[in-house]
Amino acid sequence: MFWYDRQLIDAPQLYLDLNDPGLCYGATSFTTMRVYDKSLNHPLTGWLAHCDRLKTSLLAFGWQQPDWQQLRQGAELLAESFPVLRMAIFPDGREWITGRSLPTNLEEFQATGITAWIAQDSLYRRDLPQYKTGNYLSAYLARNQAISLQAQEAILVDTQGNWLETSTGNLWGWKNDCWYTPGLDSKILAGIARSRWLDFFHSRKIKVIENIWHPKFISSLEAIAYSNCVVNWLPIKTVINGAKTTNYILKQP
Repeated sequence: MFWYDRQLIDAPQLYLDLNDPGLCYGATSFTTMRVYDKSLNHPLTGWLAHCDRLKTSLLAFGWQQPDWQQLRQGAELLAESFPVLRMAIFPDGREWITGRSLPTNLEEFQATGITAWIAQDSLYRRDLPQYKTGNYLSAYLARNQAISLQAQEAILVDTQGNWLETSTGNLWGWKNDCWYTPGLDSKILAGIARSRWLDFFHSRKIKVIENIWHPKFISSLEAIAYSNCVVNWLPIKTVINGAKTTNYILKQP
């Protein structure tokens, strides 16, 4: 079951024109939203923030805005059955919403941490990293390679070896009673969960710094984690970097 172009469709296939740019070029803009208590109005769902993300991308690309009432109607219907919604917009304003379950073993991983793999190859560098577009191939390839190495997530890097973000979220590091996260000038996605955590730290007067994650800085970190709207916050216990493996303490925010 999914929502497409103003209607709820109960089928396992979506039919697109062979020349559709979303099919040919991955020309869509999307956002992935976790729905709390089946409500788009729940403050942790962040409905308006997700809509703003889509609007910003559509304006930057010069694409047509969707019918926002129809988008919300589709999201409300699917939120009754799914805790996670992926909302995509095509260049002509068509909306496409799919639903899924939360990741398997999420609560276990939040308690025990995960393993991440450093994706050094240029093959894994994202195009248009400030936006979430349907052409997410590099991040997809990086995460699949990480899984093949018994890791759960990949960490993307730039040409200088600076850590940027994971294949699905934003990075956090801890040392000397301070949280750190890569700055947006590193050309990373301004994650909605990232903004929420920054607000949380500031409201609790917990020290947090946005900076460049160069190799010397990374080597000084005591704990690392990543965030996105689905997992919220996930500690990274072990990092695989080539033949080297580094373990970190588990640190919750």
